Amino acid sequence: MLGALVLAPVLLLAAIWHSPQLSIVHRHPLEAVVVALVGLALVVALAVVISRRPWLVAPLAVVTLPFRIPISAGGTTSNLLVPLYVVVGAGALAAIVPTWRGGDPATAPPANGDAPAAGRLPGRSWLERLLALYVALYAIQAIYSPAFETALQQMVFFYVPFALLFCLLRELRWTRRLLRTCLILVAGLAVLFATVGFVEYATKTLFLNPKLIAENNVHTYFAINSVFFDADIFGRFLALVMIMLAAVLIYGRRQREQVIVVIVLAVLWAGLVLTLSRSSLAALLVGLGILGAMRWKAKPILIVACAVLALGSAALAVSPKTFGLNQGLNGASSGRAGLVSGGIQLFGDRPLWGYGSGSFETEYRRLHPATSATLSASHTIAITIAAEQGLIGELAYLALVITAGVMLVRGARVSPARAAIAAAFLALVFHTELYADFLEDPIAWTLLGIGLALAYASRSGAEQTVAQADELTAIAA
Repeated sequence: MLGALVLAPVLLLAAIWHSPQLSIVHRHPLEAVVVALVGLALVVALAVVISRRPWLVAPLAVVTLPFRIPISAGGTTSNLLVPLYVVVGAGALAAIVPTWRGGDPATAPPANGDAPAAGRLPGRSWLERLLALYVALYAIQAIYSPAFETALQQMVFFYVPFALLFCLLRELRWTRRLLRTCLILVAGLAVLFATVGFVEYATKTLFLNPKLIAENNVHTYFAINSVFFDADIFGRFLALVMIMLAAVLIYGRRQREQVIVVIVLAVLWAGLVLTLSRSSLAALLVGLGILGAMRWKAKPILIVACAVLALGSAALAVSPKTFGLNQGLNGASSGRAGLVSGGIQLFGDRPLWGYGSGSFETEYRRLHPATSATLSASHTIAITIAAEQGLIGELAYLALVITAGVMLVRGARVSPARAAIAAAFLALVFHTELYADFLEDPIAWTLLGIGLALAYASRSGAEQTVAQADELTAIAA
């Protein structure tokens, strides 16, 4: 953790020191030092608070997950998860110091005096090994990438801090009260963001996204993005929150609680519809289907899914113009079909090791120099990985997704919290095949960290129950 905290910013600064992005630092070095010291003091102060109450990492991380701060420098604007970085840095410091002193931060009292969850299993799981392998491969394959700086920024801004976040959440004792607190916080944020979206729709004004503003000015429809920089990312967030709230609805027994959840779901559904994010609507259906299959039986869910697919196919056949198919597949998908075909072509040209991490945009523009649209990936994460990292990265990705899915789903049927996490993660994986951003999204790491902790606690609790039963049998004999 200490190595990641120190090396990540040092490597980034070394790479961009002479770039226009740091021109303001060169012009005002004293002010830059003061800002850096103030930020460091904030991280240290928060670390002191977390060291006394380790469970605070969870609600703080959940609250800061969606917030990206636009930072302009050198004529470019970067949307960075600054609040989340502060929480991750503070949490990592709070974990490092007790370790040096010979203690274990995970043994601190759980939240609000609630009873701790069952103890964790010793050692590391295959999921953690595959996560480490995936990140290491991405770093190694950046060496020969024509877009090394892009890959470096991916590592520093996404993979490294989110891996630290995963470790922090993985080591927490997730009590029912802590899980409930985090769900209430994220549901409250979703309602707040949906309300901002309603204001956008009513006033026909948008925040933060010039590209979407331009699209709304051209088309007859109006899509909202709330405080997010992308309507599809906003839609993904709403869909995942709705899936987790649906778990409360179908597993819950308290009528008052279910009424509240239904009202919240109605508000979030309205917000999701106004995003016009087809990928998010599809991800919601997938997540709800998985959740229903775990709560009841899979066969009826599969029958309904097949019926929906059949009706959708019939609608496309009867009225292709309604869905934009008269423009061709590329036009109906807003250019994504062309990106996918380009990614497949790149994979075919260099199938084993790819063109290097972060290289998709550079290599795609080399093949299609007339492309004027802004792009960074094929919008299908599996295609992006195949083009950038070849079979080496693709196999690591597939192993990671399959292992994570099995780990989260196994034994989750009897646990509302585990079922919600599993359904949300698999819905997110589905969404990444339509809109990219898998491990570049902190929500993926958050779901994996919480899911792994709950899975370990569940298995450990079952083992403890069996051991106690054996002991009682021996005493009785």
